[in-house]
Amino acid sequence: MVVSNTSPIINLACIGRLNLLPALYGQIAIPAAVFHEIAVIDPEAPGAAEIRRAPWVQTWSVANRPLVAALSLELDPGESEAIACALERQATLLLIDERRGRSVAQRLGVPVMGLLGALLLAKQRGIIEHIRPLLDALRHTAGFWITDALYARVMEEASET
Repeated sequence: MVVSNTSPIINLACIGRLNLLPALYGQIAIPAAVFHEIAVIDPEAPGAAEIRRAPWVQTWSVANRPLVAALSLELDPGESEAIACALERQATLLLIDERRGRSVAQRLGVPVMGLLGALLLAKQRGIIEHIRPLLDALRHTAGFWITDALYARVMEEASET
């Protein structure tokens, strides 16, 4: 099972490519806090309607509330619940972009991948033909922060330099 934090879902929705998640992973799990951040706080935001009705998304109530409370001392609610959910579900992967969240998840033994890693995987599997238009859309449409050095590294890994 793959668990996702908020950022990969919202950013893919912003560029109209939310379909990449089920294409890559089949079903994904999101904790209740992530569902709330995506579909409840701003019901008109990109991805909100899709996540409310997506058959490939399972919303999970995290049982280990003490772990969530401990994680919340340094992370936001979505990140805290996403990590706890990944541990509870024994997830094969946690999709998370935020540096601090990734670091905490890795420290707890949770395998992580960011959105750019997922795009590289989609390219390797032939789900997308070119990664450059998606990177450009993430930067310019979604406002996703990608340094020039990271952009160049992703392009090189995708053999699109």
